[in-house]
Amino acid sequence: MPNTKEIKNHIKSVRDTQKITNAMYLIASTKMRKAKSELDKTRPYFSALRNEIKRIFRTDKDIDSKYFYPAHGGGTLNGTYACLVITADKGLAGAYNQNVIKETMRLLKEHEDTKLFVVGEYGRQFFSQHHIPIERSFLYTAQNPTMYRAREICAILLDLFDSGKLDKIYIIYTDLKNGLNSEAICTRLLPFHRKQFTTASGGEPDTNAPYEFEFTPSISSVLDNVMQSYVSGFIYSALVDSFCSEQNARMTAMNAANQNAEKIIDQLSVQFNLVRQAAITQEITEVSSGAKAQKLKHSKEG
Repeated sequence: MPNTKEIKNHIKSVRDTQKITNAMYLIASTKMRKAKSELDKTRPYFSALRNEIKRIFRTDKDIDSKYFYPAHGGGTLNGTYACLVITADKGLAGAYNQNVIKETMRLLKEHEDTKLFVVGEYGRQFFSQHHIPIERSFLYTAQNPTMYRAREICAILLDLFDSGKLDKIYIIYTDLKNGLNSEAICTRLLPFHRKQFTTASGGEPDTNAPYEFEFTPSISSVLDNVMQSYVSGFIYSALVDSFCSEQNARMTAMNAANQNAEKIIDQLSVQFNLVRQAAITQEITEVSSGAKAQKLKHSKEG
């Protein structure tokens, strides 16, 4: 059984670790609030873009665009897929990274001709260690996503899509559904289904009467230009959503670590008290035995 000094050192070590996990919890909380605030500031702009796309479809429902499935039929494109995978730069976030990797492996199993575009050091390391080829690795950090980075990713993916090298683009990220739960999801980024923009928010057809608009140079050109900004916004939203989910997962993991540290400290404190009481009892016994021995010695001498 360890002595009191060893137990004290163990308690001190656990408390030092607890200080680190508590600091990481507070840092993650601050980062998540800041990222959510930045996303909330940009959402009105992209909501307005979505409304403009709806307005275009109200004007001409049969408009032809490379970013949408054909108005009649289609929707079963088979060819080369692209998959934008968003992971974190480090661990200590529970199952956050593993869930994203699991979704990616599922897509690769279903469609082998898939090119990976990876954000985050964790994803880069995982695919490299498992000898899974990466088409493009975005070397900047997954921390603190910006609109500039989203536009850079969007430009690369759209260039390949426009040139016909990609038939579909998927994005795998972690969606923070509410303040408590998050889920790794795989969603198709391009091409879009028209009904995503021709129905109202409740899922019913948008029955608003069409308005008279002029489109220069053409309605297709305007739609293609708007879609580039919309896709950038979608990617930015996924980056921020993933970042918030990472911080939320880290907060949960660090909170669990703090609770475990408290349990360990309680157990060690009980153990420390038992060892100390045993030591005190032993000292009292030794003193009492010594006194009795001295008393017996004096009685014999007398």
